[in-house]
Amino acid sequence: MQVTIIGAGYVGLTTGVTLAYLGHKVTLVDKNPAVISSLEQGKSPIYEYGMDVLLPKARRNISFTTSYAGIDGSRVILIAVGTPSKENGDADLGFLEDAVTQIAHSLSGTGYPVIVNKSTVPPGTASRVNTLVNNVLSGRGLSPGVNVASNPEFLREGSAFWDALYPDRIVVGAAEPSTRELLTELYQPIIEQNFTAPPSLPRPEGYNGPVLFTTNPLNAELIKYASNAFLAMKVSFVNEFAGLAELLNADIVEIAYGMGLDSRIGNKFLQAGVGWGGSCFGKDARAILYTAKKYGYSLPLVQGAIEVNNRQKKLVTSKIRSTLKTVPGSTIGIMGLAFKPGTDDCRETPATGLIAELLNMGAFIKVYDPMAMDNFQRLYPDLPVEYATDLADLADGCDALVLLTEWEQFKNADWPALRSLMKKNIFIDGRNLLDPRFMEQSGFVYRGVGRHVHVRENTAAAAPKGQ
Repeated sequence: MQVTIIGAGYVGLTTGVTLAYLGHKVTLVDKNPAVISSLEQGKSPIYEYGMDVLLPKARRNISFTTSYAGIDGSRVILIAVGTPSKENGDADLGFLEDAVTQIAHSLSGTGYPVIVNKSTVPPGTASRVNTLVNNVLSGRGLSPGVNVASNPEFLREGSAFWDALYPDRIVVGAAEPSTRELLTELYQPIIEQNFTAPPSLPRPEGYNGPVLFTTNPLNAELIKYASNAFLAMKVSFVNEFAGLAELLNADIVEIAYGMGLDSRIGNKFLQAGVGWGGSCFGKDARAILYTAKKYGYSLPLVQGAIEVNNRQKKLVTSKIRSTLKTVPGSTIGIMGLAFKPGTDDCRETPATGLIAELLNMGAFIKVYDPMAMDNFQRLYPDLPVEYATDLADLADGCDALVLLTEWEQFKNADWPALRSLMKKNIFIDGRNLLDPRFMEQSGFVYRGVGRHVHVRENTAAAAPKGQ
């Protein structure tokens, strides 16, 4: 099937590469010439696990361009542009409406493709897009008749290809049976699982394909927001209990494990830490709160999830202050800049707020991330931090280390050796990645999030560097 995708960001590029790998003919459109040039050279502008394997395999079925010319030759046009937050929390549909307008001006008037909103958009947007595109066509003297559907994405950055190839469900919101049939055809290889699984992304044992759920566009749009709001609440819930567990000297890791054994609850998204970041949870929670407010309705659970998350982001600062005692003049190393492992995305990462707070308190900051350094520096060029070349370079001369992203490299590091490079021995585990006993045996004063303190208190002024 001939498919056009508008937007070569995380969603658009991952979706395009996946569909091309499955055999569809994909044209990926992005207005940024640098992005298109990079992709034409076989280089991805983003880091996503599996991209280095799937992009070359998909290359014969995918092309890249900045032009909308010829898009009416496609049967489906997927819109996957950004919908960032406005100051009031509402989703900014400027990029979406610009794409829709350009699509409408590029259609020839015969054999209209189906336009599909892949971007996360407020409820009612499919109807709005339908009116916009058909009004433009009428203004050009062409017959209206474009159908618009909603097909929300449920991709987790860092495991987006896994989610694209082996999803739990595919949600199609369309009013017309013909549109539902077309999108069912588009996803048939995934539904039937009749493709050859990439060796680096093997098909899960016992997996028989996703549930295909068809509904109307409005319901599909709300499914996306409700899903993200619920997951945000689940993370904030366990973080709220982590605070209580810490006061009682209990251990949230064991508590969450015991909770997750209940099949009604499950163990996913029950990892306590410094809170969620990225481009989805916060943005989508604010957007649905704004939508509810427009109708005179409140969503106190969603509001509470945001408030708990904001509080959680300040947790590390208080832990550093209580263990390090004197923050001004100290050197603090930040381990992890991406908001989660497996990606280089630094949007709304907990690292930015923490770094700003510590700088204001007079600390010197060193940072290291195995994948996100360039992206972080591009997004925050004015932050006066030192970029380390590796973990040893980061630890060298530090009074404290703060882990914010649970990269496997950090889990498997030589911690006794890193401790020997530090001036003091404070370690704040913002993701509960490491074993407290092992870290304490390695010479650290270890503080996790909601973790039980296993041994007697140590002192911040431990053995000097090199001893």
